[in-house]
Amino acid sequence: MSIPRRQVAAWGLWDWGSSAYTTIFLTFVFSVYVTDAVGADLPGTVGAETWLAWAIGAAGFVIAVLAPVMGQAADRGGHVVRSTAVWTALTIVATALGFFVQDDWRWLWLGVLLLALGSVTFEIAEVSYNALLARVSTPATIGRVSGFGWSMGYFGGIVLLLLVYVLFIAGEGGALGLATENGWNIRVVALVAAAWFVLAAIPLFVLVPERPPVAPGERLSAAAAYRKLVRDLRELYRTSPHTVYFLGASALFRDGLAAVFTFGAVLAVTVYGIGAADVLIFGVAANVVSALGALSGGWLDDRIGPKPVIVGSLVGLLAAGTILLVVSGPTMFWIFGLFLCLFVGPAQSSSRTFLGRLCPPGHEGQLFGLYATTGRAVSFLAPTLFGVFALVSPKLGILGILVVLAAGLVALWRVRSPALV
Repeated sequence: MSIPRRQVAAWGLWDWGSSAYTTIFLTFVFSVYVTDAVGADLPGTVGAETWLAWAIGAAGFVIAVLAPVMGQAADRGGHVVRSTAVWTALTIVATALGFFVQDDWRWLWLGVLLLALGSVTFEIAEVSYNALLARVSTPATIGRVSGFGWSMGYFGGIVLLLLVYVLFIAGEGGALGLATENGWNIRVVALVAAAWFVLAAIPLFVLVPERPPVAPGERLSAAAAYRKLVRDLRELYRTSPHTVYFLGASALFRDGLAAVFTFGAVLAVTVYGIGAADVLIFGVAANVVSALGALSGGWLDDRIGPKPVIVGSLVGLLAAGTILLVVSGPTMFWIFGLFLCLFVGPAQSSSRTFLGRLCPPGHEGQLFGLYATTGRAVSFLAPTLFGVFALVSPKLGILGILVVLAAGLVALWRVRSPALV
């Protein structure tokens, strides 16, 4: 069976569009505006960064609770595409509403709330989106398709970040000369990001078809859905224990992968002496390298399977991280920081295809919901260990990330590789 290329392209475009939320809204632009500008004069002893951290932490709990049940409901009703559309739309709305967050601490509550709500809606949208991977690929192409999606996300983030920086942010209001008073130029960026996501996401909902429901007409209460989830987990462990093992192992190494980007910029400036203005350039280069790694990793995935790709990527990450522990200076960070980024994309992409190859037809949403939940369950590990080791020396924070990546590698070792065909 061949999959129409237009469906694969439409699926990848969603990843391209989602970079507007992950790169602009959540990471580099709007969240920085909320904490550094809106919350700059916040009265009291609790800073804006702390309020945001608490809100994102609460959002993580909501995601962990809702993700597997929402995925299960989409499978059961045969509306995975529709579920992706609804949660994507809610994410876009949260992003666009950022336009109303003025540069005044009295608006901090709205900025923090939108970032938290967006985190919930985006991750649940991603559950259904990941579940569609099996629909736009075959066992022989799933690795390349997944790698294509990850690379589209990286490239989309690069293009939009550069456009936003040049047109709206650089200097005073960017090349367009927008006013900067009351955060006007950043608030306009929120609208641009929302429009970017809308335009890129539409093809997915037009071109990728739904599948028949697993249980047509079945309606479950929330309590019944959780009881069914527990029964299904027990059955999954009995019939496919290696799927459960993989969920646990991937939760560990995915937490380490997330920490690489979370703390990379901080380390670049505070430890290796890269100028604050050069961090954006390094970020662009890092995304390019990660995208190329995801594409090449997807090609390998289809030939040797996802487990060797993940294992090789984790070994590469551990090697690069160990070297960074003993070198210093901007040049060494550029060399070995980019070398490390080369392995992030393949590990992320092949982790998704690993589970995709294990999913029984009709249960993709539920399993990718569990994938999100298990990831959230241990998401405190790498940041906590980074902080503990950083108490001794900021550079030693890297060791905390390496410990989590190594734990994920050890846990993955016992997991049996899924069949390629």
